[in-house]
Amino acid sequence: MLKTLKNAFKVKEIRSKILFTLGVLIVYRLGAQITVPGVNAGALTKLGSTGLIPLLDTVSGGGLANYSIFSMGVSPFITAQIVVQLLLQMDIVPKFVEWSKQGEVGRRKLNQVTRYLTIILAFIQSIGITAGFNSLSQMGLVKDPGIKTFVSIGIILTGGTMLITWLGEQITDKGLGNGVSMIIFAGIIARLPSGLYQIFREQVLNASKGDMWKGVLFIIGLIIAVLVIVTFVTWVQQANRKIPIQYTRREAGAGENSYLPLKVNVAGVIPVIFASSFIMTPQTILMAFQSGHGADTWFKVLSDIFSMQTVTGSIVYTVLIVLFTFFYAFVQVNPEKVAENLTKQGSYIPGVWPGKGTEKYLSSVLMRLSTVGALFLGVIALLPQLAANLGGLPQSIGLGGTSLLIVVGVALESTRQLEGLLMKRKYVGFIR
Repeated sequence: MLKTLKNAFKVKEIRSKILFTLGVLIVYRLGAQITVPGVNAGALTKLGSTGLIPLLDTVSGGGLANYSIFSMGVSPFITAQIVVQLLLQMDIVPKFVEWSKQGEVGRRKLNQVTRYLTIILAFIQSIGITAGFNSLSQMGLVKDPGIKTFVSIGIILTGGTMLITWLGEQITDKGLGNGVSMIIFAGIIARLPSGLYQIFREQVLNASKGDMWKGVLFIIGLIIAVLVIVTFVTWVQQANRKIPIQYTRREAGAGENSYLPLKVNVAGVIPVIFASSFIMTPQTILMAFQSGHGADTWFKVLSDIFSMQTVTGSIVYTVLIVLFTFFYAFVQVNPEKVAENLTKQGSYIPGVWPGKGTEKYLSSVLMRLSTVGALFLGVIALLPQLAANLGGLPQSIGLGGTSLLIVVGVALESTRQLEGLLMKRKYVGFIR
């Protein structure tokens, strides 16, 4: 990876993409330090790691600690994307299906609908979170609580979400990697030093002399576990299934042994990001009812289901990851379109009938691959969370599984894109 990055900086075009991405991420990190006017950010420190704070702080890249204008992060945008994709895949809104077949023009229309839905979700979530945290904090999060104040804060946080979304789109268009994933990646990396220091402080500095060595052994074991998991994640993320392809006629550029590569984990880390953002929506809505219905049975049951700090919530979170893995895999690789493209190219899979036969075969392969990918993502995300919930470990350990998946996945994807750009330039230079 370091060698690829070194070679990339030697190429002006690629270097510009990298510097542009870094510049946008710096702007994002600066915005994460600007506190929303009329808010006492210190009130959140009294809540510790209660409920929604750890998960939202992970997705927003630590912006919630300052209750900054970027406190909501990109979670409303991701939730809006999920809703639009579900409506499209289930053929609930015929207009969306029609737009999906219109190429670039249709894609822009769907993106516009996603943005409008993002504004609505961001406004509702921001008011719900502000009202919920204000009722929970003893010091009072909002200095002058009232309808006008809550609406103003909601508008500011919604504007912050839309600005982050726009910055992410700029990275996707002009920079390196997927913009939304890079935003979350930068936030996790920025919080890494403070997270490591928190674990060191709890396990070593604040421990008694007798428990200090236990803390040191715990940290050593944690480092070894992280290295093993990173190696395993990298291996699975790089693994792929090669489906052989043959041509009915000789195509220019077609090799003797052509194949269609399908990754074992086709969906990448997107299901983890989807599940993290999707589980926050019910929590946000519940926070608005915290003060009036906190003692009600239905409130306690739903809070237990959608809380990352309970065993039930961890299982629900894992189930969401599994479901989104299958869903996004078929969004990324549409067997119908792949089969159609193979027919147009005059190619086929040996032993499989073209058209519907190829579509059915690819769907079955994709289902088997997604099963492995879903189990892989679910286990990596669930085990650290259960260790935190059942073993009394810091909550940062639990969310560390999610963060690790995102960091490794985004790093691999960025490296792959850099290698692709370098390879493309090498071929262009050869042709010239």
